[in-house]
Amino acid sequence: MKRILGGGYLPHPPQAYEILRGILGGVTGITAISYLGMFSGVPWIIAPFGATCVLLFAAPQTPLAQPRNVIFGHLIAAFCGLLFINVLGNTPFFMAIAVGMAIAAMQILRVTHAPAGANPIIIFMANIHDWNFMITPVLVGSVTLVLVALIINNIRSTDKYPVYWRGTCPKKKEDLLKE
Repeated sequence: MKRILGGGYLPHPPQAYEILRGILGGVTGITAISYLGMFSGVPWIIAPFGATCVLLFAAPQTPLAQPRNVIFGHLIAAFCGLLFINVLGNTPFFMAIAVGMAIAAMQILRVTHAPAGANPIIIFMANIHDWNFMITPVLVGSVTLVLVALIINNIRSTDKYPVYWRGTCPKKKEDLLKE
């Protein structure tokens, strides 16, 4: 019971600059993909991109907000949704399996991006079977948001985004102790 009661402390309140970065990033990112979609005549936006903006602009240093996680997480989750709806059909159980498999695939490939977990749900709820969904809105929209994040999150000279593009695994704890 003690484990579920929590404890600890709330994080420090954000600085004014961080709040402004969140506003500017969210407005710029969603405006960009919305208008680009309108001009192209093809939708560039899906609801999970709102949650992606929260990570990109309010928590840009976290692993879930790194470019590879954003782009590949969305692609993998959409792929799982499309694969399951096209191969197995549209049922709530297959939708749940698609979400679970998307989570597992993102974990295995080390590109976990929480908002992407909603992509299979969108695919099943809207009964999307077209593989072009992976290109637009998923790929085009996620790349656009990352490009906006590269600009907004590096406005100040002291900021650094992304933390990594590829990254490497740290040494194992045992190996560090031997050194």
